[in-house]
Amino acid sequence: MSAEMLLGLVVAVVVVALIFDFINGFHDTANAIATVVSTGVLPLRTAIYLAAALNFVGAFTGTAVASTIGKGIITPTTITLVVIFSALVGAIFWNLFTWYYGIPSSSSHAMVGGLIGAGMAHSGASSIQSAGLTKIVTSLIVSPLVGMLVAFTFMILLYWIFRRAAPVGTAPLFRRLQMLSAGFMALSHGSNDAQKTMGVITMSLVAAGYMVMPESGKLPVPLWVVVASAAAMGLGTAAGGVRIIKTLGTKIIDLKPMHGFAAETAAASVIFTASHYGLPVSTTHCISGSILGVGASQSVSAVRWGITTRILWAWVLTIPVSALSAFLVYWPASLIGGQ
Repeated sequence: MSAEMLLGLVVAVVVVALIFDFINGFHDTANAIATVVSTGVLPLRTAIYLAAALNFVGAFTGTAVASTIGKGIITPTTITLVVIFSALVGAIFWNLFTWYYGIPSSSSHAMVGGLIGAGMAHSGASSIQSAGLTKIVTSLIVSPLVGMLVAFTFMILLYWIFRRAAPVGTAPLFRRLQMLSAGFMALSHGSNDAQKTMGVITMSLVAAGYMVMPESGKLPVPLWVVVASAAAMGLGTAAGGVRIIKTLGTKIIDLKPMHGFAAETAAASVIFTASHYGLPVSTTHCISGSILGVGASQSVSAVRWGITTRILWAWVLTIPVSALSAFLVYWPASLIGGQ
């Protein structure tokens, strides 16, 4: 492959990666602001712009997750630009499908599934790093359960602290607190999700030979990749994902400011902890699990289990469907890309 063709392929992969990041932003806008909008604390457009700004800032808080995505799923020596391109297209397909139907699914799961499918299409199951994949999938599965438990416990604690206070008297306090928790949630989203795109772009630079993986194995992320990923995430968030905001904010439980504050604080705490340890978690699953935890603290009947079952099915199907999509995309892409 000529240097010009290689450069063109790299540019194409970077552009598709940033498109995925943009879609991730508007697909996951609901993660940060669904509760603060549904409780009436902030108007929709104000909440979206707040989330966009803090998503952008959150992307600069570290690169540990990017390193995990870049070298923890597929053996680095088997990664090609076509594999990365196919993985991104598979993930984008699932994100757009679930966004259209207003289903809160995981962009993280979609990315992992896409890499698995494209990697297997390129060099079979041997390209998948079982240890790294197990670590990633475990964190993706466990994080919403932890979010649910933390939110449930936090909500019970709040009920106990304010047990003698009238709801009318506490509402103004929690309306103010929820603005802080929504910002915390948006910041945590940027800290984890934007890094996934950073990892994919950096991986493509290594695959093209424009970067060399250091002996330490820690994937170095160039500053321009951080800035571009942060900007794409922020712009996508500003575009807004109203369909999923309605699902998370109104269809699972009836949220009040106290509930929104507890759910956002619990989810953001789990996400920031995971980002610190380089674990790519699903921000969608974390906030969904936290909302379920808040609902369960009231009563089992407070949760609308019909829509919850629909969300759970999306969680189950995301990785296999994204993997299959990427697997199918790989074959025509390999003919065009020559890898």
